[in-house]
Amino acid sequence: MSNTENQFTITFWGVRGSIACPGPQTVKYGGNTPCVEMCVGKNRLIFDGGTGIRVLGQSLLSQMPVEGHIFFTHSHWDHIQGFPFFTPAFIKGNRFHIYGAIAPNGATVEQRLNDQMLHPNFPVPLQIMGADLKFYDVEIGKPIQIGEEISVESALLNHPGQAVGYRVNWRGYSAAYVTDTEHFPDHLDENVLYLARGADVFIYDATYTDEEYYSEKNSKVGWGHSTWQEAVKVAKAAGVKRLFIFHHDPLHSDEFLDQVEEQVAKAFPNGFMAKEGLSIQIASTFPVSESASLEATSSEVRVSV
Repeated sequence: MSNTENQFTITFWGVRGSIACPGPQTVKYGGNTPCVEMCVGKNRLIFDGGTGIRVLGQSLLSQMPVEGHIFFTHSHWDHIQGFPFFTPAFIKGNRFHIYGAIAPNGATVEQRLNDQMLHPNFPVPLQIMGADLKFYDVEIGKPIQIGEEISVESALLNHPGQAVGYRVNWRGYSAAYVTDTEHFPDHLDENVLYLARGADVFIYDATYTDEEYYSEKNSKVGWGHSTWQEAVKVAKAAGVKRLFIFHHDPLHSDEFLDQVEEQVAKAFPNGFMAKEGLSIQIASTFPVSESASLEATSSEVRVSV
């Protein structure tokens, strides 16, 4: 086996929430909406199809043919708007397995991706995509098995119109992707704690600060997002190893996020801000058994250029 086949690497391709916000004030952290790639052994898992998935697609063109598993948390625009521009999906010979829960109105993920590409919203339909696209309805709480070693767990999140959080387990390693979700005022969300439990990497929706969330003039209560202060509470309670603040508000400049990063690091030493191009290598380059001591394994954080 090659070293790559024995690695678990996470790369951020889009870390913003709500709407893409390119410009001079968002260069450091990036302006693309959610897309996170996890290369787990031989498999490529992609979480959400915001505008960041377009950039991921361009990077994959040199690796044709490609196969991947795309998991959608929900179908608000910022999480699906990049999918029609995901070039590998238009190329015959590629294959993508696409997962999403059935929406409260009964629509499948296939129907929702199809609808956003219908006239007058888009010039060409979903059916023009040349890759082999296979769609699957996620049953909340029922693990999805990918190959022999990867298990993907799911749980409902507290978000208007419903959203799903995911946890990837592989050879004793784990990463939780929890966006979009709003914390409860009087207790920690049991579903979030379940997904985050002991995770090597915990990616959490911290769109706001507590000051913004509870603002008397412009409250964000009920908008479906959380704060970095709540992220720290969950990370500590769940015993996660590394926390990544995600789904940055489009109004938050690089300077503002630098300040938040300093505060996060003080509250949780292994707390970081997600940024485009950041890659986190969780697993060592050798096989690890389910019972291996995670503390005994070294992890590397590097930034892709």
